[in-house]
Order: sequence, then C-alpha cells, then structure tokens
Amino acid sequence: MSAVETATARVVRPVGARPARAQPRRTAWIRRAPLLPALVFLIVVTQLPFVATLVISFMNWNALYPDQVRFTGVDNYRTVLTDAALRASIVTTVELTVSVVLVSLLLGLLIALLLDRVFLGRGLVRTMLIAPFLVVPVASALLWKHALFNPVYGLFNGVLTDVWHLFGANSPPQPDWITQSPKAAVVTALVWQWTPFMMLILLAGLQSRPAEAFEAATVDGASAWQTFRYITLPHLRRYLELGALLGSIYVVQNFDAVFTITSGGLGTANLPYTIYQTFYQAHDYGRASAAGVVVVIGTIIIATFALRVVSSLFREEAKR
Repeated sequence: MSAVETATARVVRPVGARPARAQPRRTAWIRRAPLLPALVFLIVVTQLPFVATLVISFMNWNALYPDQVRFTGVDNYRTVLTDAALRASIVTTVELTVSVVLVSLLLGLLIALLLDRVFLGRGLVRTMLIAPFLVVPVASALLWKHALFNPVYGLFNGVLTDVWHLFGANSPPQPDWITQSPKAAVVTALVWQWTPFMMLILLAGLQSRPAEAFEAATVDGASAWQTFRYITLPHLRRYLELGALLGSIYVVQNFDAVFTITSGGLGTANLPYTIYQTFYQAHDYGRASAAGVVVVIGTIIIATFALRVVSSLFREEAKR
C-alpha cells in the first residue's frame, strides 16, 4: 500500500460513523437531561421576574398615572441614591444588619464553646437552642411584640413588676419597650432568631479542630485563654467569616420583624420595608424596582464573598 492510500485510509471514515469525542458529549447530555425541567422551572420562577424588574426599573411607571408610563433611563436609580427617605432606609438597613450579625456571632460563639464540652443532656440542650431558628419569622416577631414587649401584659414588664415589689416599691415602671427603643426591639428579636444559626456554624468549626495542636499546647503548658486565642480563634476565622456573610445576606433582606413589630415607624424602616411602601402604597413600580435591584446587587456582592469563603473551607478540608 502506498503512502497516499495509507493517509486516505486514516482520514476517510465510514459513512454514518461518529467522532470519538461525540460519544462522551452525548453521554453527558443524557445525564443532564433529567435536570433540565428543574433548570427551566428555576429560570422561569427566578430569572424572568428579575429581568422584568430590571426593565421596569428604567421606566417611570406609577399605577396612579397609567397614561404617563415612559422610559426614563437611570432616573429611578438616581432617586433611590439621592432621596432622603431612601438613604435613611439604607442607613437603617446597615445598622440593623451589622448589629444583628455581630451580636449573633458573639452569642453564637459563646454558646458553641459551651456545647463543645461533653455533659449530660447535651443533645437535648442543642436541640432546644436550635428551636428559635426554626420558628416562622412572622410568628417570632409576633411573640416578641405581644408576649414579651407589650407594656400591659408582656413578660418583661411582669418580671420588672415582681422585682420592683420584691424590694418594697409600690409603683413599678411600665416602659413601652417598642416605643422607647424601637431599633433595639427589632435587633433583639432578630438576634434571638439568628443566634442558633451562628452557633451551628461555629460548633461545626469547633468540632473540626485538629486534636494534635491542642495536645501539643497542653504539653507546653498553655492556659485555656492562650489555647483559645492562638489556636481556636484562628481556626474559627473562616467560620466566623462564613457566618457573618450568610447572616448578612439574610438579615439585609429582613422584612417580617420590621413590618410586624414597628410597622416601619420610629426610624426602623429598612430598605425592604421602604420598597414595600413604594410599591404597594405609593404604587411607584419603577422606583420600587430600582430599589429592589440595588438590594439584589448588594446581596450578590455579599454572596460572592460567602462563596469564596466556602470554597476556601472546602479546600482546607481536602488538604487534611
């Protein structure tokens, strides 16, 4: 056989034969096919409404003036960033988010350190401490508003009255907790709900500590504080970051506590509540959509950092 015939035999394939690379590609599509309905459903439910919101955010669309619907460009975004009420709601959102996340992290760390010790009934105590996170947010807010904060029949004023009478006083104070400290009331209710979430993340970090480092520290005579400061805390850094980022993603979108406890009054209107007012009360769909897009962009930025932290945690675990 000549060299030309040999080269032709290598190049020419039988009619109908498929390339070798087509088989793995076909197999991959066969494996992915069962997931396509779920993917289509996810796109229809989440992405299409967001695209519609994005389009409406560039329009002047108020339901009270249906004849004045028109394209306005970035005017709605300019209004969101310059309007005094909206800027105040952004500041309130940051204050509530930072306060809730920091206090929840601190309390979650303390509880996780306690639950990391072995004692009788630890499983039951852990389950009871997780319970606040499983309560429906609206039910949690109603519980704090009526059962605890109410100035007439709330638990806090009841305990305060009993303590006051215990010391022989006749006219105990009956503070209106929500009216006098509205932001603190909202933060307290959210901290009660989110502390178990932080506790679970940090407890997982505590239980993944390398035992060899603690044994070496004990042999070297390190105190409990030194062990916590130089071994436990650096090990928990990634878990603290993860808890802070995930907590920020959820707390920044909180609407239930603000709506239920204060109805957005007394300086507690955060950005989600302001969007609700703009959309359902002012019927300004364009401005509400622009504010919603701003919230989504901020959430995506926070989520990006959260995903990086999760990826770094997985890489560290894979190296062990």
